[in-house]
Amino acid sequence: MKILKKSLLFLILPLLAFATAHKFYVSVTSVNYSEKDSALQITSRIFIDDFETVLQERYGFEAQLATAKESKEADSYIEKYLRTKVKVEINGANASFDFIGKTYDDDVMVCYIEVPNVDLAHVTSIQIENEVLTDIFDEQQNILHFKIEGHKKSFVLIKSDTKAMLNL
Repeated sequence: MKILKKSLLFLILPLLAFATAHKFYVSVTSVNYSEKDSALQITSRIFIDDFETVLQERYGFEAQLATAKESKEADSYIEKYLRTKVKVEINGANASFDFIGKTYDDDVMVCYIEVPNVDLAHVTSIQIENEVLTDIFDEQQNILHFKIEGHKKSFVLIKSDTKAMLNL
């Protein structure tokens, strides 16, 4: 009987270890330069459920993103949040950006941001601050990829280190 109990314990214990799902909190942002548009083009991929959580907790707003019931105000709340959490500096000076919009790809929201009127010939540094979702999830990691005129650099930004700089 004792052997049977121990055997059951060894069979059940590994199953219990995998019973609790581990949630990953991550976003991926790409920063590219469009010579044709003379603009920095920024694309952020963020999990929809995480973004809905932040909109609910921060603004009390139920967006119901990527559903037929998505609120018509969703884009304005998304833009409002991104403007508080994403900052762009060019040569040490704040640069304004335009929120172009969003699309959905399975369970991910893809946000499009553009910094217009960038003359890359006069740019020595680009700094991005990305605090997206770090106010809600302590484990949030925001991966940032720069790809500008042959310069490629990637960063992993966390709650305590939210800035990345590319020197040209």
